[in-house]
Amino acid sequence: MPREKFQTLTEPMFYILLCLRVECCGMDIMEQVKQMTGGRVTVGPGTLYNLLEQFVDAKMIYETKVEGRRRSYLLTEKGRTRLDEEYQRLCAQIADYQRYLREEELS
Repeated sequence: MPREKFQTLTEPMFYILLCLRVECCGMDIMEQVKQMTGGRVTVGPGTLYNLLEQFVDAKMIYETKVEGRRRSYLLTEKGRTRLDEEYQRLCAQIADYQRYLREEELS
């Protein structure tokens, strides 16, 4: 059975949605992701604009304005919920890792 789209988010997806908690255009998103991650994660224009289109189609973000070729976006409630769910999933993974290491150290 195929996995539901956006059931888990890749790092670029996560950071794009995180940026869109406030209104941003594509160029701002690329720069913010780079800054947030200290350059560890970069999002190129092809990946970014493809994901933005998919997020719009999934109603996770919406377009707020268009100025020439510059488009700005903002997170919807659905997008905010999905971002929060991904955060909780990542926290659970970290807790599992920490618990496993403690159990291993006690053995």
